Amino acid sequence: MNDNFLLPDSTFEIVIDSVPLISIDFLVKKNNKVLLGRRINKPAQNFFFSIGSRVHKNESIQQSMIRLAQLELNIKLKLQPKFIGVFEHFYDEGFYEGVSTHYINLAYELDIYDNLNLPNDQHSEYKWFGVEELLDSSQVHKYVKDYFRD
Repeated sequence: MNDNFLLPDSTFEIVIDSVPLISIDFLVKKNNKVLLGRRINKPAQNFFFSIGSRVHKNESIQQSMIRLAQLELNIKLKLQPKFIGVFEHFYDEGFYEGVSTHYINLAYELDIYDNLNLPNDQHSEYKWFGVEELLDSSQVHKYVKDYFRD
């Protein structure tokens, strides 16, 4: 059973193979730098990527942001993040072997003023990047770079 989606794995595999997933990506900023985590799981495994995850069925976008801020950043969301835009991510790889993944991403800028105590279940390490640095880095996934291109 896939605990995050509350569906049996066999059903979730059909969903991923059939429809796009909706996700929220936080562009976490502090002192003009952007926080990225090196992904443990597919897709985009081993790349530095923005913080975020899927929106669950019957979960509002606001509820999803609150849940993701707690799970992915270990914080209580106090301010409404700034909406940046809608993006699409297409992956040949994904959760299941031979099943491509299509995400529709809602990107939000989230300014952080406190120190973070970050979890390590989704990312093996975290790094603060300047925008030019992340745009030039081969370790940052191309879809993250799209958030910062004009």
